Amino acid sequence: MGQQAAVARREGDLIRRCYSGLRGAAFQDAVMRSVHALLPVDAIFFATADPTTLLFNGAVAEDPLAAATEQFINNEFGTDDVNKFQSLAITGRHVTTLDSATGGHRAGSARYREIMAPLGLGDELRAALVTPSGCWGYLCLHRADSAHGFSTAEIRQIGRLAAHLGDGCRRSLTVPFSGAVAGSEPGVIVLHPDLTVAATTGEAERWLAHIPDHRPERGQLPAAVYAVAARLQLIHGGDAQPGMSPSVRVPDLAGGWLLLHASRLDDAPDADIAVVIEPAHPGSLTPLLLSSWGLSRRERDVALLVLRGTSTQEIAAELHLSAYTVKDHIKSIFDKTGVRSRRDLVAQVLTGG
Repeated sequence: MGQQAAVARREGDLIRRCYSGLRGAAFQDAVMRSVHALLPVDAIFFATADPTTLLFNGAVAEDPLAAATEQFINNEFGTDDVNKFQSLAITGRHVTTLDSATGGHRAGSARYREIMAPLGLGDELRAALVTPSGCWGYLCLHRADSAHGFSTAEIRQIGRLAAHLGDGCRRSLTVPFSGAVAGSEPGVIVLHPDLTVAATTGEAERWLAHIPDHRPERGQLPAAVYAVAARLQLIHGGDAQPGMSPSVRVPDLAGGWLLLHASRLDDAPDADIAVVIEPAHPGSLTPLLLSSWGLSRRERDVALLVLRGTSTQEIAAELHLSAYTVKDHIKSIFDKTGVRSRRDLVAQVLTGG
């Protein structure tokens, strides 16, 4: 009974951290401390995600994972392997382990053979942190290489906590639009196909300084930069899911948002990749902000029409709902966003009130 009570207390501590109001790196650090207290793990990767594109928009990795960021990104987007984060996000099985996916034959995974085994790592437990409003992050737990991996009970435990962690990620990203942070000009980073840096403009350097997981002392770019470039390669290779975009919205240290987008410099298959970093326009943030406030899919549909100035009767007709149902949705939208009128909702979305 004592051990069960201790586990319950530690789970409760992790859940409380998800609703504590912490943001950015402070939230990620607090969660990782709680995970270490809950389970014996040797390294953690924890990322928030853009629920529209499912790409990382902020990530932290403990050693020895941190030194292999580019290799993990290449595996995620460029190699046929098991338990890809985005596959976990869009399928019914959001939490699983390497051992379960390979039937205990870890060498069947390129990620294990080429990255994890050389780092001395064995089984990994991956979770897509999915909530009713979308996937807001990913968690990956690693153990040192040995015959023993994660247990079924541990998989179920993380499964019970995954939605809370997703809500925590969502809340940690709920920040208003606050304009440009370093100037109005876009910055450009040019990457070779292997994701090494070919060139960086001065504006890009200034924008990068405002992205929380930029690690220049390690020679590493933010995970979002690698992710949009790798997604572009996946799209050009014809292996991306329909509708996937090589772009992601990233919160900056000043409390605003940046937009990162990747494109090829020419049509050659081995062409370099340009990643553009620029301030996010309020319009591009609207769906993300509505999701971050916990609105359901139908509530987001109604809210977008409200923001366009559409009347209740017109919304009902367009969405094939009754006027009473639309009014109920609007009331719920106001409650979740903390506003009292349509005008207040517009101000909340565009300026944070």
